[in-house]
Amino acid sequence: MNFAMWKKALEVIPAVSKEEWDGLDFVSKWLISTRAAVLVMTFISAALAGLFALREHHFQLVPWMALTLGLILAHATNNLFNDYTDFVKGVDKDNYFRTMYGPQPVANGLLTTTQLLIYTAITGAIAAAFGVFLIVTKNDPYIWILLGLGAFFVLFYTWPLKYIALGEVAVLLVWGPLMIGGGYYVLAGSWDWNVIWASIPYYFGVTTVIFGKHIDKIQVDREKGIHTLPVLIGEKASRLVVIAMLLSPYLLVAGMIALKYFTPVMLIVLLALPTLKETLPYFLQPRPSTRPDWFPDGQGGWPLFFAPLAFRNNRAFGGLFMLGLLVDVLLRLYLPAFWK
Repeated sequence: MNFAMWKKALEVIPAVSKEEWDGLDFVSKWLISTRAAVLVMTFISAALAGLFALREHHFQLVPWMALTLGLILAHATNNLFNDYTDFVKGVDKDNYFRTMYGPQPVANGLLTTTQLLIYTAITGAIAAAFGVFLIVTKNDPYIWILLGLGAFFVLFYTWPLKYIALGEVAVLLVWGPLMIGGGYYVLAGSWDWNVIWASIPYYFGVTTVIFGKHIDKIQVDREKGIHTLPVLIGEKASRLVVIAMLLSPYLLVAGMIALKYFTPVMLIVLLALPTLKETLPYFLQPRPSTRPDWFPDGQGGWPLFFAPLAFRNNRAFGGLFMLGLLVDVLLRLYLPAFWK
């Protein structure tokens, strides 16, 4: 067991040679292949769904664990299937970004297409099994709809959604209404639009990551015929959209505190302002044509530029948002007089 590699794969997308790959254990290979470092975004969405359910006295540990593992494995399945689809369509050839910022299992000769499909099928089957478990234990046929929507986005995000400027919209819908709102529904047995609005500050941040990634790849995507939203509206407009999504979470949290949906403890997200202050100036100017000396090369760094910056900002804000919501919920449950 290579615990050091497990830790590294959860922090960055490690660059490994074929020789290094052959010496790794199965878990390390799976973590690298699924780009496990980004799965933390899905964990936070599942955690938020659980906290909103706890707030309304609907939290149950076993269903929440099944929900969380199912969502994480569905995200991992999507990443694996994306790599297969892009390889088959020829997108990852000729030094395309995917093979430059981290190993693409097939393009880099680490796995065959058959092996990658086996990884995908097993991961997807386990994710689906958790979904079926929730349907059976909750005895709610509407969960089939949520499961079906999840399967749709897993299978069709890379093609055709990303190709027709719906990739960014898909991320917005999946990490918010589907994961958090749907996760809350699974646990609580009812739909609550307040959960959707209250979680906007987090899933806006997730959307900035995919926006940043597609801004980074705007030229090569255009050449490959991949019409992401940044390809359609241009880099400047895309950067402005990201800036709006970087700033609005703070305003939304403040607004929900004013409406007394959140307690003032949610102001803990202000501790992420230093990261925002470091991130924002880079989105105010065009992407540099060459790697700045201070910017890391590979393993989650260059040639990606905006995506790692957005990911770092989202991790800082998202972690504090989750922590703040946990304290907020505990205050409501155990010290109701304090926040009233």
